[in-house]
Amino acid sequence: MAQVKRIHIEDIVDYFDELEDPRCPINVKHPLVSVVVIAMMAVLAGANGPTAIARWAKFKKDFLLQALSLPHGVPCKDVFRSVLSLLKPEAFQVCFAAWLSWLRDSAETRVAEEGQAIDKPIFAIDGKTSRRSHDRKNGLGALHTVSVWASELGLSLGQVACAEKSNEITAIPELLRLVDIKGTIITIDAMGTQKAIAAQIIGLEADYVLALKGNQETLHQEVIDHIDEEAKSDFANCKARRHVTEEQGHGRQETRSYIQMPVPKDLKALEQWKGLQSIGMATLVCVRDGKETTETRYYISSLKVGVKQFARAIRSHWGIENGCHWSLDMIYRDDESRIREPNMRENFAWLNRFTLSLLKQHPDKKQSTVMKRRSCGWSDDFLLEVITGTTV
Repeated sequence: MAQVKRIHIEDIVDYFDELEDPRCPINVKHPLVSVVVIAMMAVLAGANGPTAIARWAKFKKDFLLQALSLPHGVPCKDVFRSVLSLLKPEAFQVCFAAWLSWLRDSAETRVAEEGQAIDKPIFAIDGKTSRRSHDRKNGLGALHTVSVWASELGLSLGQVACAEKSNEITAIPELLRLVDIKGTIITIDAMGTQKAIAAQIIGLEADYVLALKGNQETLHQEVIDHIDEEAKSDFANCKARRHVTEEQGHGRQETRSYIQMPVPKDLKALEQWKGLQSIGMATLVCVRDGKETTETRYYISSLKVGVKQFARAIRSHWGIENGCHWSLDMIYRDDESRIREPNMRENFAWLNRFTLSLLKQHPDKKQSTVMKRRSCGWSDDFLLEVITGTTV
């Protein structure tokens, strides 16, 4: 694979050159690009709001004056508040596209160099609610976003906000249009298991592994019945494949069993699901403190039978929960955010996801993500390492 070129702070600034300034041009003292880059740096270093961004910028004045165009010094908190409130989240996120493309190429190159070449990257789509971002007095519900997480690369590639969890069905198609998914495997929980979404994924030259639950009750039951029937003969009459993994740690033992088989030709809904080629199930048996629990889930997929790839997709889907959502809550305290202005809270949610991606790309595997974030606040050199992907 070709060597990915290095980037520098000047390249970062260039990514935001085409971002339209939403402020009134009268008395604008601080370049929009500089304000945005400072906000991104400050969030990376631990800031969680406009006041914290301005405070960090004040302490890092000498560093920022050298790195960015700031003819009138560092901005105050009102400037950051104004910019992050006025910027349309869609336009703001689009400006990160070129940077994300570079990060994706760099991550895929790194994975290949480590001998873990990925045939088809797995992109997990899932929703998350920032629980304390509501404003009941003004009728504003908590922010709910749907995002794409490249589990094996540690990258958040896009997000779309929606009013509530039930609206994920309308948010997912919009999200799929934001991200280049060609050649990937898209995994989605049962909420997004919709015929139109499956067709869109196939139309964008990707594959899908979609979970089944009550929202597709008839299909769900058909898949259960077919697998149960084949199980009576230990799957001797179909081209089923099985894969089992065992793991032990953190006081528990987990056994995961995967079964995948071609979609039955007499499946009633077969023609309604574009690209559908296989069905399967995943069973998790967990033993902890002498107590055993079992959970079984069922799936439909556009993948041909290849159970290890099927298992990898299902397992990787949890990466968005463990690698992204857990980190946002525990490291960024996302659930505790009280930012209520609609645009600002969406823009902060994206800054959190994007900077988390930057932290996860840093090659030092000995340091935790939380320690890396602290280090960005302590060391200007380390901050530049994380931003540019270079060692200073």
